[in-house]
Parts: sequence; structure tokens; C-alpha cells
Amino acid sequence: MTPKVPSSLIYTDDYIEKILRGTRTIAIIGASANWVRPSSFVMKYLQGKGYQVLPVNPARAGEEILGSKCYANIAEIPDQIDMVDIFRSSESVGPVIDEILPIVVEKNIRVIWMQLGVRNDSAAMRAEAVGLQVVMDRCPKIEYGRLFGELSWSGVNSGVISSKRRRIG
Repeated sequence: MTPKVPSSLIYTDDYIEKILRGTRTIAIIGASANWVRPSSFVMKYLQGKGYQVLPVNPARAGEEILGSKCYANIAEIPDQIDMVDIFRSSESVGPVIDEILPIVVEKNIRVIWMQLGVRNDSAAMRAEAVGLQVVMDRCPKIEYGRLFGELSWSGVNSGVISSKRRRIG
């Protein structure tokens, strides 16, 4: 028997937009207190968009990252969690999913999001098998900006900024 193929890496805009609109609380696994790390500026951006973002990093547990208490693991978070955003290597995703699966109902987790460059098909299949939505190799900050029109503010893909020389006359 051929195993079920996990989520494609091609997601419709509607799929991503529904996730982002339906999410209020995000746990970021691999959150960093170092402001130059991608997890830090993604966290800050999402906070600025009104999401409650809960950092998860065992090395920083009990401290604050960008004003939010940091937890050692998902199970320690007292709040409900809509989405888990994973800033870890692809190989680390399997154990993260193993930690999450027993508490999906208790924490009301609905979405597993793997950051850019992070893909683990077998972990995605296990998450999807219990009804979780899965996004791999994407960034919620980038997707939010793309889907809600913010990239055009910078001239990205808007036709305003171009590397081509304008013809005069």
C-alpha cells in the first residue's frame, strides 16, 4: 500500500489566508531573544499585527522575549494555541510533532506551520492524520504581507520599482 502523500508545498492563497485570519495565538518554537535572528523579527512583526505570540525555547524558559514569557515546551503554555510555528531544522520537526500530538485537543491546536526551508513530510502526515492543517517551507510574516497588501507598500511586485531603465521621450 502506498502511503498518503503529505501536504503539497503549493498552498492556495485562500488556504493560507483562512489560517492567518483564523489564528489569534501563535507559539513559536525556536524563538530567539537575539533581535537579528529571523524568529525574533517574525515574532515582533506578528505581535504588531495583533497576534498573541508565545515564545518556546528551553534555554530561555522563564525569561521574556519581546515582552512575552518564554516557555520550555508547548505543554507548559497555559493558554490555548491556534498555531505552532516551527523555527527548527527539518530533522527536529518529528520530535516536535510527537510532543504536540498528545495535547492537540487540550491546547486547541489547529495549525502546524514550518518556516522557510523546513520540511518534514512524515511529520506533516502524522499531523494531518489527526486533523491539523499543515504549512511547510513558508513564513507567516511573508505570507501576511503578501496576502494583505503590505508588500506593495514597498513597491514589491507593484510595478512601481523596477530595475529596468525608463525610456524618456
